Amino acid sequence: MAKVTLVFAVLLIALGLAGFLGTGSQHPTALIPTWFGLALGVFGFLAISPSEARRKLFMHINVTIGLLGFLGAAGRAVQSYAHARSVGVAPDQIALGAQIAMAGLLFVYVVLCVRSFIAARRARVA
Repeated sequence: MAKVTLVFAVLLIALGLAGFLGTGSQHPTALIPTWFGLALGVFGFLAISPSEARRKLFMHINVTIGLLGFLGAAGRAVQSYAHARSVGVAPDQIALGAQIAMAGLLFVYVVLCVRSFIAARRARVA
């Protein structure tokens, strides 16, 4: 699962950089997915360890980062869309797209982590 984490880290970093460059490099908040990607990457790299306890610790940290990122991105996407519609303007398509993409990536990542944790637990019990 640590290698899968590194793949999602790269995807989030690319998403953040694309969003930042897509906004003309004027909105530093577009880099938020990049910071989540870097955090996942660092802890994902640390999770590549022969020690089971160390691997479990860093993967639990990663899934927590992923869950918080998902909740934040999904909440922000809903909030910004609702706010734009309430004032009668079109939402910023680049920002909204990046928020939805980040939420989608992190949702898939969290689901994969939970499935992996369940499988590991069943393998240990059996």
